Amino acid sequence: MTTERQEPAQNAGERAMLEGWLDYHRRTLAVKCEGLTDEQLRTASVPPSELSLMGLVRHMAEVERGWFRKVLVGDDPGPIYFTEEDRDGEFHLTEADTWKEAYGTWQAEIETARRNAAGFALDDLSRGRSRFTDEPFNLRWIYTHMIEEYARHNGHADLVRELIDGATGD
Repeated sequence: MTTERQEPAQNAGERAMLEGWLDYHRRTLAVKCEGLTDEQLRTASVPPSELSLMGLVRHMAEVERGWFRKVLVGDDPGPIYFTEEDRDGEFHLTEADTWKEAYGTWQAEIETARRNAAGFALDDLSRGRSRFTDEPFNLRWIYTHMIEEYARHNGHADLVRELIDGATGD
């Protein structure tokens, strides 16, 4: 599988621009994981860190779920990988954890995010709240935050991928 990435048009409208950059960064994380085995995808960056490519994908599945389900529409299906006792559970991988499961879960959360966001205008306020504040967020803020979240973690993914097999690139 080769993931195609395309930057949004330079003259796109605001919503298309925000959605385009978010999709671009989603695809960037997928590109960083392409062609690796489950074992490589579970490889931690630098001890004592448990940061791995598979862990980043699982983390972003949690983030997609949190912002586009819990916060935006007020649906709280609960966490996927973490618990109250293990707040970083998405990064605590075992040999039983597979790319197929992590990738499938992440993609399902992205599809749910797209469906949920389609029902909101950029200025519409969220129906739910985050664990950080009791104030609602508009969809524009959520999109901007998600672009930042992916961009930051894609930087981490660059370093982890280079450690694994020397591959570099945007």
